Amino acid sequence: MSTRFSRATLGNVAVLVLLAVIGGALLRLHLGEAWWQGAPPSRQWGIALAATALYSLACTVVWWRSRPRDDTAEGSDQPMLLVWSSQTGFARELAERSAQALRLAGVPVRLRGLHEVDAPLLAGSARALFIVSTTGEGDAPDHALPFLRRVMTTPPPLDHLQYGVLALGDRSYGHFCAFGHQLHDWLRQHGAHPLFDAIEVDNADPAALRHWQQLLGQLGGGASELPDWTPAEYQPWTLLQRMHLNPGSVGGPVHWLRLQPPTDSSAHWQAGDIAEVGPQHAEQSTRDWLQAQSFDANTVLDDGNTLLARVARSHLPSLVAAGDLPGLLAALQPLPHREYSIASVMDDGAVELLLRRQLRADGTPGVGSGWLCDHAVVGEPVQMRLRRNENFHGVAIDVPLLLIGNGTGIAGLRAHLHERARVGGGRTWLLFGERSAAHDFHFGDELQAMLANGTLTHLDTVFSRDGGAHRYVQDRLLAEAATLRQWVDEGATILVCGSLQGMAPAVDAVIEQVLGADGKEALLLAGRYRRDVY
Repeated sequence: MSTRFSRATLGNVAVLVLLAVIGGALLRLHLGEAWWQGAPPSRQWGIALAATALYSLACTVVWWRSRPRDDTAEGSDQPMLLVWSSQTGFARELAERSAQALRLAGVPVRLRGLHEVDAPLLAGSARALFIVSTTGEGDAPDHALPFLRRVMTTPPPLDHLQYGVLALGDRSYGHFCAFGHQLHDWLRQHGAHPLFDAIEVDNADPAALRHWQQLLGQLGGGASELPDWTPAEYQPWTLLQRMHLNPGSVGGPVHWLRLQPPTDSSAHWQAGDIAEVGPQHAEQSTRDWLQAQSFDANTVLDDGNTLLARVARSHLPSLVAAGDLPGLLAALQPLPHREYSIASVMDDGAVELLLRRQLRADGTPGVGSGWLCDHAVVGEPVQMRLRRNENFHGVAIDVPLLLIGNGTGIAGLRAHLHERARVGGGRTWLLFGERSAAHDFHFGDELQAMLANGTLTHLDTVFSRDGGAHRYVQDRLLAEAATLRQWVDEGATILVCGSLQGMAPAVDAVIEQVLGADGKEALLLAGRYRRDVY
């Protein structure tokens, strides 16, 4: 069945035809062709016609709202293809939430079930996201059978396609997320380019779903403003330090933060893990807003928190009656978390973060970076929790390690350098890019010291505003093609940390150019090429 005419559409048409037949039969009765001998008054004719028109309009509205949406308009961007494959409905629900998040970020979306996806649709899409479940013994959901038979057996060229996969499964089963990985590998093997590594969701794991939501925000051009689908259980970490690292830079301000866990916390992290921060509004601006709306900021709520604390962690509603506390509480939606790569290891004594102060389109600071860079008070708590990111954990000390990143992506790479330094040695090559050496060489003195003491075997830096033969990380990597091949031949693992829509795909293209599609594929399958992108 085509994507344009679904079963629901045909069902609506059939109902309308049946109603027309019934209406015709009743009309014959009214016109005296059967036992009914009286003609209806003109007023009743009018009522009947109006009721029929309203019902037809209602059916049309229902069909219009339930039809597959393409979000296309003259002059608009090419829509993101968002595909779901679900056995119980959970993948479809997540796809609909994902579509909502992207649309609110201004990204046009084409939402489809996998059974509605064919070769022309893939050929006409530049970016696609797949949310797929695994059922049975590692099988695809039942409705995916047409895609498996018609598309996967005779795939179209996919070199133009960028994609991401959210794989749903249950680790208690033997073939965890098998169909998600099958689809991910099939797309990659036929030329498509992954936007990020496949994300596994074990039994609706909240942390994995929050990570997916964060990536949706990045694909929308910035972090999502929607509340978390699954709220994080934060702990109060103490902000020990905030240092502005790049005064005078033409880029956004970059701050280095250090945070200490609560004394009763069993917090543990390692290189590659992620910090999830719960942002807040500034205390004074929250008090001013409450006062303007005729609320007492010090009101104690049923959970023991003050109204000030609750509102500070929520989006400020625009339509609340002055002084209506129940109405205010019902309207509050929590601010979404923000993710940051951890720049330290346990031996450093604190979680260290490196973040750039972001601005929205209207010039106001971002939810997370505005709170951490402008308003969080040194010595006071910041709501935070840690998330394991096993895909970006380190490698054995005897394995050569190539670290590639740009901007604040140096944070996740620095943690790996600290980890390698702690256990003593290992061949490590860092390739890092930013705007200017004078202002944006984050942790430059530390990196030079690591090069001097042997923690770093090679340190290559490029600064786009300083001129020179190589302006960007990918340019320098291509210039070092022979060294890249040598390190890969000697068993090196490649870890990339940085921007999802700039550096990461450009570096990926260079790796494929230097090693070939098969060479890159071999690295991916062996877990020797991994990325933490945002």
